[in-house]
Amino acid sequence: MSTDTATAAGTIAAPASNAHLSRLILATSIGNALEFYDLVVYGYFATVLSRLFFPAHDKTVSLLLTLGTFALSYLARPVGALVLGSFSDRKGRKASLTLSIALMTLGTGLVALMPPYAAIGVLAPIGIFASRLLQGFSAGGEFGSSTAFLIEHAPQRKGFMASWQFSSQGASTLLASAFGAVLTSTLTQDQLEGWGWRIPFLFGMLIGPVGLYIRRRIDETPEFERAEKAASPVRELLATQKSRVLVSIGTLVLTTTANYMLLYMPTYASRQLGLAPWAGFVATLLAGFIMMVLTPIVGHWSDKVGRTRIMLGAGVLFLVTVYPAFMLMNAHPSLVTLLAAVVWVALLKATYFAPIPALMSELFPTRTRTTGMALGYNIGTTVFGGFTPLAVAALIAATGNNLAPGLYLMLAAVISLGTLIWARARLNAR
Repeated sequence: MSTDTATAAGTIAAPASNAHLSRLILATSIGNALEFYDLVVYGYFATVLSRLFFPAHDKTVSLLLTLGTFALSYLARPVGALVLGSFSDRKGRKASLTLSIALMTLGTGLVALMPPYAAIGVLAPIGIFASRLLQGFSAGGEFGSSTAFLIEHAPQRKGFMASWQFSSQGASTLLASAFGAVLTSTLTQDQLEGWGWRIPFLFGMLIGPVGLYIRRRIDETPEFERAEKAASPVRELLATQKSRVLVSIGTLVLTTTANYMLLYMPTYASRQLGLAPWAGFVATLLAGFIMMVLTPIVGHWSDKVGRTRIMLGAGVLFLVTVYPAFMLMNAHPSLVTLLAAVVWVALLKATYFAPIPALMSELFPTRTRTTGMALGYNIGTTVFGGFTPLAVAALIAATGNNLAPGLYLMLAAVISLGTLIWARARLNAR
């Protein structure tokens, strides 16, 4: 593993108090939560948004256009990773975190207030696409900066601290699913399309100022302040650490495809399984609760036994059980089988997911840490995450096979398991 120059010299900060760590976790998690909340809400209300902003004669074409916009917006994430990641490695974690949450809030607000196609014509889908690009760019710098910020404040507890990044995503899923379940079960279709869909986006827009206020009052990490700064973090990363970036991408494949398959689940439950829309939201609400609670526990466990051992076990279980889970849902479509499959995937995903931020942070030295994590994370989520709902919908439309998502997730598991085995052998990843 790469070690930081300053740390290797022997200067280690005293452990921070629990109260101080709690403030740091809140400051960083709120931005990551907002980023993922907005993505989840967009995915959950994809069917409604497709009718309002991407009208077409064929409902499948309309949905694919909506999910395609969701997927293409991810192309801005690697750009944001390079720009904001490099900014963080040169100017500080705090400066990057403050900028990213401000941009995120603006993007969420644009979606919340955008008039539909019936009111402004083609400007509506263009506006939605622009807001998604802004969200993608800002999200590109969020993960790397916030993870570096957490582990550099508490290097003795990297697994536990960094896992809160993904625990906050579970909280976002929980909150977004609650909005989806309540709105789809209490409003008529006309009410939902008229104004109801805006409520969760308006709520997300209100989170931003709170996060901005908190982040402006946190201290920079001692490790960053001690470290020698790279003149060009991007150039140094690409010249000397490409294999580490590839490991970051490969380990993410399984978890990010599972993440975005869960995001697509309300649409899958209604369109493929014929269940009421609220059933999918109930399932993902439960998944969000599992990820929120379990992730920090596994993160703490990874500090004791190592990262890759846990991830390999969860990955193998995922590989051999995800296809049978889809078979069960389709053979006996009901709320019970949907809950059983989603809960199982959520348990495995949280177990695999929790050690990843700490593992990635240990791959890079302080001087390129944010850039390396941001680039690896955002290429992985762009290629294998953002395009998952679109790929799944397209596979089902092309093959007529409702089990196609299971095969897609199995392929993802194979890629990640192979990456982990290589990283243990070549980079001594533990």
